[in-house]
Amino acid sequence: MYKILIVEDDAAITAVLTRQLTSWGYAVETVQDFSAVLEQFEAFEPHLVLMDLSLPLYNGYHWCTEIRKTSKTPVLFISSAGDDMNLVMALNLGADDFIAKPFHLDVVTAKIQAILRRTYAFGADTSLLALGDVSLNLGDCTLCRNSEKLELTKNEFRILQQLMEAQGNIVSREAIIRSLWESESFVDDNTLTVNVTRLRRKLEELNLGDFIRTKKGIGYWVEVPT
Repeated sequence: MYKILIVEDDAAITAVLTRQLTSWGYAVETVQDFSAVLEQFEAFEPHLVLMDLSLPLYNGYHWCTEIRKTSKTPVLFISSAGDDMNLVMALNLGADDFIAKPFHLDVVTAKIQAILRRTYAFGADTSLLALGDVSLNLGDCTLCRNSEKLELTKNEFRILQQLMEAQGNIVSREAIIRSLWESESFVDDNTLTVNVTRLRRKLEELNLGDFIRTKKGIGYWVEVPT
């Protein structure tokens, strides 16, 4: 599980970000003592720091500089001062990206996912696809949640693989059909519906009956279980 440290003095923004990132399966800590940001960073050892620019005592530039003295952990700035000068200064000081307030939560999440992929994908275990506490084993076609394991058929596995690789984005019915049967021409559209229905029933064994969601007439996506 990736760990994210939020350095933000606005309690409302901190709470919203914490809920969003926790729902995506991240472990989140928030800074309360803004004189000890570096100490909490070293104790928590996060995989990414989400940092406001304007902070009590010292600004985000200061803490980014301090972090960079000992660590290459990605730093993503969020700030209402979203002009080009602040963007350039942040990047020059070692920040990995910059988001201007007000921001959309989906944008923040997408930026975090992109940075984590770039930073930690090399050498990662590519035999697993994980979403929250759910993991798909690409080697033996099983789905795990906590200590429970589910055996999947070939079609069930390929459906989940496509959906989990999309990380919450909708995958069209046509794309899934092409992946499963390598053609759309001679496959009854209802065949996919039957496969997904059977898979959903099986997922109930892991209390994941709502894991696969439907966008009527368009396709499917998976949602991080709560």
